[in-house]
Amino acid sequence: MARQGLRGAKRLCTAALALFIFAVPATADARYAQRTLTVGTHGSDVKQLQTYLTRAGIDTTADGEYGRGTASSVKSFERAHSRPVDGRATPSDQRLIKRAAGKGGEPAGSTNQAGDSTGGSGYDPGDGDGAEPTTGTPTGKARISSDGRTAIAPSDAPQEVKDAIAAANRITSKPYRYGGGHGKWEDSGYDCSGSVSYALHGGGFVSKPLDSTGFESWGKAGKGTWITVYANSGHAYTVIAGLRFDTSSAGSGGESGPRWRSKGRSSSGYVARHPAGF
Repeated sequence: MARQGLRGAKRLCTAALALFIFAVPATADARYAQRTLTVGTHGSDVKQLQTYLTRAGIDTTADGEYGRGTASSVKSFERAHSRPVDGRATPSDQRLIKRAAGKGGEPAGSTNQAGDSTGGSGYDPGDGDGAEPTTGTPTGKARISSDGRTAIAPSDAPQEVKDAIAAANRITSKPYRYGGGHGKWEDSGYDCSGSVSYALHGGGFVSKPLDSTGFESWGKAGKGTWITVYANSGHAYTVIAGLRFDTSSAGSGGESGPRWRSKGRSSSGYVARHPAGF
């Protein structure tokens, strides 16, 4: 009788363990969109969020840790859907991201910000040619979004490049102001080197603003794979993931000030520099 009781107890334990194992995914799913996720949080709901972001067209590492990369992806989604851009995934944000993932990322790909897939074009510096806007998940080339102002980072770009694009996007409504961006990062306007510095600072490539002359000897010589700064004694602009960020409208028309330009400009007379490894 004792042996039968022991066997029965083992069967009950095995059955309970199986029920527990199968219950875990359901419990994890039940936790999704139950709390606001911010940098430093972790858990199965974070991993679910990261998976949904990738399915929605914003490539995100699904490691269950809410770091800077995930926050940047959330900001991209928030901008694309005209939501407050703070990098915090509220329950409402999480539900919207899940719906977008279920639709194959269509909402994120039809609006306006880094990591998604609409609008704009890349270009080859110096050829003066710009392609018509295209849709679809971008690879290797940044694109101007449907708002005509911000840029969409390619999904395969390194996180530092995505962060630089996101930083540049934040000042695309600012006017040109000589000396702007050199006394402080957050300024009322930016000059050419100030705007380049701001974008690069966002990606962690510079710790303080540089003037155009300073950029002539910054980083490594030549064009980079992802980022190239063109500088001379009087002007500086940058090309990030194939898209020009410049205070001058040369080659593309439009207003002055820190803006993404869909067309290239001649790089004759400029020194090309790039951050090591990029």
